[in-house]
Amino acid sequence: MRRLPTNTVVKFVPQQEAWVVERMGRFSRILEPGLAILIPFLDRIAYTQSLKEVAIEIPTQTAITQDNVTLELDGVLYYKVVDPYKAAYGVADAEFSITQLAQTTMRAEIGQMTLDTTLAERNALNHNIVNAINLASESWGIACLRYEIRDIHPPSKVVEAMHSQVSAERSKRAQILESEGARQSAINVAEGAKQAQILASEADKAQQINRAMGEAEGIRQTATAEAQAIERVAQAIRQSDGGELAAGLHVAQQYVEAFGKIAKESNTIVVPAAANDVSSMVAQAMSVFSSVSANQKKHAAAYTKRSKPSDEGSGGFGSEQVGH
Repeated sequence: MRRLPTNTVVKFVPQQEAWVVERMGRFSRILEPGLAILIPFLDRIAYTQSLKEVAIEIPTQTAITQDNVTLELDGVLYYKVVDPYKAAYGVADAEFSITQLAQTTMRAEIGQMTLDTTLAERNALNHNIVNAINLASESWGIACLRYEIRDIHPPSKVVEAMHSQVSAERSKRAQILESEGARQSAINVAEGAKQAQILASEADKAQQINRAMGEAEGIRQTATAEAQAIERVAQAIRQSDGGELAAGLHVAQQYVEAFGKIAKESNTIVVPAAANDVSSMVAQAMSVFSSVSANQKKHAAAYTKRSKPSDEGSGGFGSEQVGH
C-alpha cells in the first residue's frame, strides 16, 4: 500500500502518476503531472494511481481440460490504469481483483479446450484470456494489455503417454520413410535394367544393320568386279585373234586343276573313261567351250535377224512420208 502525500498547499505531481483529490470528503478533481495548488484542511489527496504498465504474477493453479486432464498452470499478467477515477472508486483492491479474475478466466478457457489444443494453441488461449479480462474489468478503469502462460504441467502419467505417443509416431514415420526409400530404390533399379535392355537391343539392332549393310556392299562390290572382269574378258576375246582358242585353253586348264582338287579332297570319286589321258580331257574341255561359244553365236544371230525387219519398216515408212 503506497503512502499518501500530505497536503502542503503546493505539490508537484510526478510524471506518469495521477492523484485523486477529495474536498470535504467528496471527489474534487484529478491532479495531472506538474504543479498543483491545494487548500489546506479542505483538500485531501485520497488516492495516487500509477499510469505505468504493471506486471503481476498469477499463482499456480489447477484446471481441468475438456478431455478431463488436470493441469497445473501459472502465468504473468500485464495491465495498466487507464481511468484513475474508476480505479479509485470502482474497485477496492485492483491488483487482487485482477489476479482473481485472471485465474478464474484461465480456468474457464482451459475447460473449453482439450489437452492437445491447450498445448498447441497457447497464443490463442492467451488472447482469449485477455479479451475476457478486459470485458470484465472495464468498470474498474484497468486495461489488460497481455497475458502469458509461463508453465503447463500435465500429470506424470500423461507426460509418459505423450512421450510414448511421440516415440511411436517417430518410429512410424521412420518406417514409412524407409519403405518409401526401398520402394524408390527398387523402382530405380528396375528402370535402370529396363534402360540397359533397351540400349543393348538398340546396339544389337544397329550392329546387325551395319553388318548386313557391309555384307550387302561387299556382295555388290564383288558382283560389280566380276561383271567388269567378265566384260573385259569378253571384249578382249572379241577384239583379239585367237582369243577364243586362248580362252578354251584356259578353261581346259581350270578343268584339269578342278579335277585334281576333287581327287585330293575325296576318297571316292566318279572319273571319266579316259581319266589317264590328259589330252583327251583337254579335248573334252575344249569341245564344251566350243559348244557354248557356238550356242552364243547362234542366239546372237537370231536376235540380229529379228531386229532387222522392224528397222526396215520404220525406214520405209519415213521415206513414203517424205515423198508424199
